[in-house]
Amino acid sequence: MSTTIHKVEQQFANLVRSYRKQHIGKGPEKIKVSFHGTWAIAYMNGSLSPVEKFIAQTEEGHTMIWQARTQMVKQLYEKVRPSDLEELVGAKFLKLFADINVEDDEAISIFIFDKPIDRL
Repeated sequence: MSTTIHKVEQQFANLVRSYRKQHIGKGPEKIKVSFHGTWAIAYMNGSLSPVEKFIAQTEEGHTMIWQARTQMVKQLYEKVRPSDLEELVGAKFLKLFADINVEDDEAISIFIFDKPIDRL
């Protein structure tokens, strides 16, 4: 992998962290991004706040946190376009797939763009 791609993946990770911190209140502590074709895959640890961890101790709370961190995050990206991500990779953002393992505080987001981003 070229050094340029690695640097852009790191910049992408920083932008994702910043976006989530700004719009959700807490960004992930660790994030690793890799580009594959039209996808940017972000693997994250440490996204949940202490309050979310507390709420997740019950089954109902767990479901609520999972829903907020998957469905609501996808809706956020639909409403507030990640134009800084688009500018960085030179492609239009189309959609986001997201999931989180609440127990382990691990999340994955797959950003789909309109053209390949792994050939920067």
